[in-house]
Parts: sequence; C-alpha cells; structure tokens
Amino acid sequence: MKCPFCSHENTRVIDSRPAEDNNSIRRRRVCDECGKRFTTYEKVETIPLIIIKKDDNRETYDRSKIEAGVLRACHKRPVSAQQITALVDEVENEITNMEEKEISSQVIGELLMNKLKDLDPVAYVRFASVYREFKDVNTFMDELKKMLE
Repeated sequence: MKCPFCSHENTRVIDSRPAEDNNSIRRRRVCDECGKRFTTYEKVETIPLIIIKKDDNRETYDRSKIEAGVLRACHKRPVSAQQITALVDEVENEITNMEEKEISSQVIGELLMNKLKDLDPVAYVRFASVYREFKDVNTFMDELKKMLE
C-alpha cells in the first residue's frame, strides 16, 4: 500500500479489525519512510452491478449518486451524515442480497423512498418530488395525503 503522504511503497499494518458495517476490514497502517499513520478499508470485490435507467440506458452502479440524491433530500434537515451513510448502506446491502447482475433504477428509488419515509418525512417528500417527477401541486398534494394517512 502506497503512503498517501509521501508516496513511499513500504507501509505496515499495525491494527486490523472489522469496520462498523461488518462488510469490510479497517486497517491502520504506518509508513516506514515518513512515520505517518493512515487508515484503509478492505472490501470484497463484487461483480459490477448494472443499473437500468428509466430510458433503458445501462450504466454501472455508483454509490455516490445515491448518496448525493439522499444528501440533497436531507439538506437543512436534522439528519446526520452518519444516518445518511447508514441508510445508503442498508439500501446497498438489500441490492446486493438480490444477487442480480442488472437492477432497475426504479427498484433502487423505491427502496430509498421507503427508508427516507422512516428517517425524515420532509426528506422523503423532497426525494419523491424529484424521483416521481411531480408535474403540479395536485400530484404533490396526493403524495402528502398518502403520508398523512
């Protein structure tokens, strides 16, 4: 592992333990050259997941896109970065457990909305308004009525 500080290639692992999500290993390393410490995470490599978009285009799965969408929905809401990461982790685990090579973006969107509904109702409505492409106030109100029931 190359040191991120001095780019030297001799580093040692000084501590290894499961990460909080139990899906990866957290390794604490030290550089033999500069003596600085850094952390790496090791994950099992999986077959790349293909996402089928609404227009039938296909692209590789990108976790950062999901995180960005959830982050926008939770903007200025009392939702911590840790809660957002946990939500995305849950959705990612559900997708992985489906053991599919291709998955529709609609499936991911529905999973995210179900999780957001429990996390923060305002973030849920924000996400739904973009995801479901509300055309007018009436469709927005219909979604709010469903939430209140």
